[in-house]
Amino acid sequence: MSTFQITFCCTNTEPDPWLAGLRASFPQAEVTVWQPGAALADYAVVWAPPQQFFDEQPQLQAVFNIGAGVDALLKLRLPPQAVVVRLEDAGMAVQMAEYVCQGVIRHFRDLNAYDNDARAGHWTYYKPRQRSEFPVGVMGLGVLGERVAQALCHFEFPVNGWSRSPKPIPGVRGFSGAAQLNDFLASSRVLVNLLPLTPDTLNILNHDRLSRLQAGGYVINVARGAHLVDEDLLALIESGHLSGALLDVFRTEPLPTEHPFWREPSITLTPHTSARTLVTDSIAQIMQKMLALRQGQPVTGVVDPGRGY
Repeated sequence: MSTFQITFCCTNTEPDPWLAGLRASFPQAEVTVWQPGAALADYAVVWAPPQQFFDEQPQLQAVFNIGAGVDALLKLRLPPQAVVVRLEDAGMAVQMAEYVCQGVIRHFRDLNAYDNDARAGHWTYYKPRQRSEFPVGVMGLGVLGERVAQALCHFEFPVNGWSRSPKPIPGVRGFSGAAQLNDFLASSRVLVNLLPLTPDTLNILNHDRLSRLQAGGYVINVARGAHLVDEDLLALIESGHLSGALLDVFRTEPLPTEHPFWREPSITLTPHTSARTLVTDSIAQIMQKMLALRQGQPVTGVVDPGRGY
């Protein structure tokens, strides 16, 4: 196979492990870190690249985004012929499943309350809850969402799933489309958001939607911070309709020190770490997809700019 060029442009990412892996996977390729004025490349591996990158690389055949979300990438002016390919798993699905499951279980079993009591030197006991009273709704049933829903089923929670179009998953009660969104919310006590961020899903977790969750509802957001209207979540917690939240993503990251989320004891915060990109797994997926594209074969994970994912 003829020689080709791969350029790596990933903001705030240590390039050396990626370069080593890409060079080992593509011995016939020249792999370099992009710098302004760099030579033209055939393929790009990117995360949060600047507009200048695409302005200087108008000939790219394909762009591989090393995260699952492509919302920031699609805001840029991209070469019209370039295929944008997102990673569908790359080791993230199992991480997301374990993160969400621990969040649901900690809330269901009152483990945060036990932690607080132990620190205060109190030996306490909370009445066990019934799983039947804790239906979990997974919003977004892509590769990550489907894995999360399946994992929750193993713990015997009632699991609801909502997606843009119908997606049957064994053991999961399915809802789809705008017409069934309110019914999905009303059927759920814990809400897990795994939607892609698009113009249609911006601010989707607002007062109207969150207030439709069952009383004592709990929110887990592991998708994008811009899905959630922060002040609406806080208002519903203050009113008592929601019991709290586990948040891994925020509108501004790092979360500003003055943000009220830091001071709300019923909100647990983590620094966008629910599912991290694994270099080895990612490179294996990129290699498979890039070779298929070079051979004219179809690949999964191609982004539809019209849908935004």
